[in-house]
Amino acid sequence: MTTLPDVVGWLLAIVIGYLVGAINPAAIIARALGVDLQSVGSGNPGATNAARAMGPRWGVLVGALDILKGFVPAVVFGALVGQAAGELAGLAAVLGHITSPFLKGRGGKGVATTLGAILGVQPLLAVPVLIAFGIVVVLTHRVGLGAVAGAVALIVSGIVGWAMGWTDAADLWFAVALGILVLARHQGNIRQAWQGRGT
Repeated sequence: MTTLPDVVGWLLAIVIGYLVGAINPAAIIARALGVDLQSVGSGNPGATNAARAMGPRWGVLVGALDILKGFVPAVVFGALVGQAAGELAGLAAVLGHITSPFLKGRGGKGVATTLGAILGVQPLLAVPVLIAFGIVVVLTHRVGLGAVAGAVALIVSGIVGWAMGWTDAADLWFAVALGILVLARHQGNIRQAWQGRGT
């Protein structure tokens, strides 16, 4: 039976996770350096476009911070409230990243923050994701397609893990929800790949 403290913990996980995820390092750093991210590359306030606009070192820093945005809320609420709260916090952080109210509803594509959320609650799921991402990026030289492959691998791994009894239903919906979010944010990359274009 779900108790009131559980519900309160879950609500706090969602709210705090979302607000942490909504903080956008790419936009903050770009503004400090006088760079307009919207006028560069994809215009996306994420790690890949930050690297294009400000250089690879800044891109790596942004990527690391985006990972932490998903990792820290997931770990903290997972430890303090329970695994379900950790998964809610991680998922909320990804939602905050892609729909940041501080950027008027804009945001990144959620890849790095998704990785952080996975590492925070189910790190084994990150293995197939990183393998799929790495293989596709090496073969195609397209980060966007690598992200799509990683999202598909996450969904498949979540389903297989649940079917084999390695993970529970909460892990399943967590993996599937995150994978769908990333795929939804990469519709443009999927269309471009289908047309033989894209990055």
